[in-house]
Amino acid sequence: MDEQADVVVLGMGVGGESVAGSLAESGLDVIGIENRLVGGECPYWGCIPSKMIIRAADLLAEARRVDGMAGHAEATPDWTPVAKRIRDEATTDWDDRIAAERFTGKGGRLVRGRGRLTGPGRVEVDGTTYEARRAVVVGTGTTPVIPPIDGLSDTPYWTNHEALEADQLPESLIVLGGGAVGLELAQGFARFGTRVTVIEAQDRMLPGEEPESSQIVERALKADGIDIHTDSRAGSVSHDGSVFTVTLSDGTSVRGTRLLVSVGRRAQLSELGVDTVGLDPSAAWLQVDDRLRAADGVYGVGDVTGHGAFTHMATYQADIVVREILGQDGPPADYRAVPRVTFTDPEIGTVGMTEAQARDAGRAVRVGVAQVPSTARGWIHKAGNDGVIKLVADADEGVLIGATSAGPTGGEVLGALSVSVHGRVPVETLRHMIYAYPTIHRGIQDALRALG
Repeated sequence: MDEQADVVVLGMGVGGESVAGSLAESGLDVIGIENRLVGGECPYWGCIPSKMIIRAADLLAEARRVDGMAGHAEATPDWTPVAKRIRDEATTDWDDRIAAERFTGKGGRLVRGRGRLTGPGRVEVDGTTYEARRAVVVGTGTTPVIPPIDGLSDTPYWTNHEALEADQLPESLIVLGGGAVGLELAQGFARFGTRVTVIEAQDRMLPGEEPESSQIVERALKADGIDIHTDSRAGSVSHDGSVFTVTLSDGTSVRGTRLLVSVGRRAQLSELGVDTVGLDPSAAWLQVDDRLRAADGVYGVGDVTGHGAFTHMATYQADIVVREILGQDGPPADYRAVPRVTFTDPEIGTVGMTEAQARDAGRAVRVGVAQVPSTARGWIHKAGNDGVIKLVADADEGVLIGATSAGPTGGEVLGALSVSVHGRVPVETLRHMIYAYPTIHRGIQDALRALG
């Protein structure tokens, strides 16, 4: 039998759950469809549990920094409380009952199963068609990219899911991919005693960030004993029942007891029936306009739209979709000042364009760089104070169009830079601000001086 609702939300990850819950609270009849866990990647395998690992690993690193500054300390790593905290506090043993009841408590209806569009306003799940009177919202997220490496598919490799669910640490770990997720887990595991090797096909870690950020992260990883291979591709993978062997493009081999594949994520539009509403099923992402409309009566939200796999992006887009469906006023999506943070130690925070992106876009670029250790707070911080603040300005417009804050509190310092880029605050105004002393964010002032 068919069922009707005002809105059908296909995919109840962060963005979908936010849209569905808000619309249900507003009084609309909302059906949410999810074939996995309500809440999606972030609370169960992404930002929350991974940051529990990072917090614990950073405590170990801080203890090891006591010598020369505050006497002497020794720390003995123990993965047990970390795994317990992930299982009990973050994920409730990967049970979404709390999230599901949060949605149904707002008046929504939850349907378990894999949904597929079958035409305008229609979504089918296990033979039942759900018709939307107002809109269908697609928030199905992404899945890990598994590269076509010879032999890989025949091995018991990990994605971030298996890594976050591990009750015990592997003796050694090979990480394919030098992006944010791979490096966060690599450093976390290494600080708990796992021997880690990272393999990145491009010529530096975090290839999408500023070169200065890559240098800082590589120094930090090497200091943690991590073996790094850049400009290296995996040619083949084998597993003998206990050990992985990854043969690189130069003929050398790397061995480890576990292999983590972390080379990116992508949407699976071909499985969603988007062709039934006039969209391209072979597209990399669900193409949406600045009001998050993908087609007549169809909206996209979150990772599936290709605007960044960030929880804060999903909730930002969700607010716009809710306003659109309810007919409320509000600004369109603006992606000029998207913040992102890689939670390594040091943290790498970036907002807006990198210098290379700005130059490629034909902007008149001016750059200013300040080293965190040269700031008063960086000097006081001493151990673990590696970092940089880099500003990218449009010389013609006199505003910042990008910035990087790498350092012990890189993600927090990024807040001021995000406001500057988003609000188009004139550089001259920033020059004449009062910056608290002694803070790391005072390095922004030093970078402004270097900007010229």
